[in-house]
Amino acid sequence: MRALITGANGQLGRALTQALAADAATPLTRDDCDITHEPSVMAAVLDHAPEVVVHTAALTDVEACEADPHRAWQVNALGAWWVARACAIAGARMIHVSCQDVFDGRLGRPLTEFDAPAPASVHGRAKEAGEQLVRTALADHCIVRTAWLQGAADEGPVGAVLRQARQQGVVEADDATSANLTLAADLAPALRHVAAAGRPGTYHLTAAGHCTGYELAQAVLAHAGLDVPVRPLARSETAPPRPAFAVLDNHLPRLLGWEPLPDWLDGVRRLLAE
Repeated sequence: MRALITGANGQLGRALTQALAADAATPLTRDDCDITHEPSVMAAVLDHAPEVVVHTAALTDVEACEADPHRAWQVNALGAWWVARACAIAGARMIHVSCQDVFDGRLGRPLTEFDAPAPASVHGRAKEAGEQLVRTALADHCIVRTAWLQGAADEGPVGAVLRQARQQGVVEADDATSANLTLAADLAPALRHVAAAGRPGTYHLTAAGHCTGYELAQAVLAHAGLDVPVRPLARSETAPPRPAFAVLDNHLPRLLGWEPLPDWLDGVRRLLAE
């Protein structure tokens, strides 16, 4: 399976490069393919003639999206559109990675692929627009939503907890938001399975189980052997809006009998044991 990976220097891009090592995969960084520039995207896809493009490149910083909505839409909406259009011309399948922010989380229950998106933030609205543009431009696509992506231990939510603990001697953690902490190393092989399965559609792929930011901080400190207090911190009303119960139910993969991803707590254990 000849594959292209956009955003190859990101958390998920690096994990995918390893997971697709036997598949003649070509990792593309921003220097190789600027997804905000349609000719750059078109050239990269047509030159490599892949069977599948796994599109992970995105602007994931929620605060940066609120501060610069134009950039958020350029990267997360138009970028996805350019990749989908290039795939349509090249005859390639596209795996587009999206996230829990396309929902507002107000239903208070795990959200399935069949729940209607209702984004509350600039980040979420741009990601949901990207999904719409992909569906419009390319029939042979899979949209995969994940949540609280976690790469190496010094990155993502786990890295944020460890930095607070070591630099401040206390961790302030959100006790009002829940999601599925998902290791990039677990998601990457699952994305390969999606690419190979060839079933267009929208899928949720996250770690099993879910936690609040407070519960995550407690687990990280316990498994890192750090005796540091954790203070619950409710989200400020001035903070960028995020879904309060951003838990994704992997409903469609379960119906299809796909192997579930490991539990989030097991992921924390494995990550901190490395």
